[in-house]
Amino acid sequence: MAKYQTLLYYCYSTIADAEQFAADHLKFCKSLGLTGRIIVAEEGLNGTVSGTPEACKTYMDTVHADERFAHTEFKIDDVDEPSFVKMHVRYKEEIVHSGLRNPNLINPQKQTGKHLEPAEFLAMKDLDDVVVLDVRSNYEHSLGKFKNAVTLDIENFRDFPAKINELAQFKDKKILTYCTGGIKCEKASALLLHEGFENVYQLHGGIIKYGKEVGGEDFEGKCYVFDNRLAVDVNSVNPVVLSKCYNCGKPTEKMINCANPECNEHFTQCDKCGTQLEGCCSTTCQSHPRKRVYDGTGYYVKVPQPINNDKKKKLQPAE
Repeated sequence: MAKYQTLLYYCYSTIADAEQFAADHLKFCKSLGLTGRIIVAEEGLNGTVSGTPEACKTYMDTVHADERFAHTEFKIDDVDEPSFVKMHVRYKEEIVHSGLRNPNLINPQKQTGKHLEPAEFLAMKDLDDVVVLDVRSNYEHSLGKFKNAVTLDIENFRDFPAKINELAQFKDKKILTYCTGGIKCEKASALLLHEGFENVYQLHGGIIKYGKEVGGEDFEGKCYVFDNRLAVDVNSVNPVVLSKCYNCGKPTEKMINCANPECNEHFTQCDKCGTQLEGCCSTTCQSHPRKRVYDGTGYYVKVPQPINNDKKKKLQPAE
C-alpha cells in the first residue's frame, strides 16, 4: 500500500452556509492530519488534499455521505510524501475564478457540455469535424497539451470569456474542451453553449483521468498540477517532451516558480540553468535581495510574515 495519497476533486453543488462550512471543514481536515488546499463557495467545492490512505478514505467517505456531494468523483494518486505542507480551506465567490458569477446565465448544475469519458474522448479527438480546446492558462499548456489542441493566450482562467470571439471560426465544429481535472470545462463549456456553440463536449475527469484510464495517448509533455509536485506524467503510450527551458531552449519538462518571490513566475527550466541561476528566471531576479533558497524543486511554501507589533498597537482601540 502507498504511504500517502493525493486526492483531486471538485463538486458543483449549492452550499447555503458556505463560509461556516469552510471553517468547519478546515477543522475536520486537520483532525485527519490532511494537508492540502480547498476552495469553498456557494456553488460547491474544489480541492486537492493529501494524507495517509486511511485518512484519505475517511475523507472521501465523509464527503460522499453528505447528500450535497454524494456524486463527487475523486482522482487518486499514490505519492511518496504529502503533496502539501499545510492545510488550507478558504471561502471564495467561485470555486474556480472565472468572473462568470451570474447563475442565471452560467450554471454548471443546470447546463454544461456533454461529458465524454476518456475512451470516448480518445475516439473522437482526431475526427475531421472536431476541435480539441485547451481551456487552461499559458503556463499550464506550455508544459503539456494534447497534440494539435487549440490553446488560448490567457494568464488566468478568468481571461477565458474574453477569448470567445477568437473561437467563432469553430462554431460549425464539435468542440472538445479539456483541463486538468474537469472543473474549468464545466464553466467553459457552459459559456460556449450560452454563446451559441451547439456541439460542445468536455473531457470528464480531465487530463488526470485520461492518463489513468487510457494511458494518456497523444498528450504531449507533462500536466501541471497545483501542489508541490508541480508536474505529473500522463502519457505512457507515446510520450514526448513538449516544453523547453525558458533560459537556454533545451528540452525540459521541469516546471518551477522563480526563486524571487516578487516575480514568482511559473516557467520551465533545465537543471543546468536552475543551478546557474539558482532557480530564477533571470539574472535580475537572481540578484534580488529577497531571493529564496533554491533546493532544486522550485516549489516554495508560503512563510507567514512576522507580526508587526508596533503597527498592531496603533490599530488597537484606545481604552
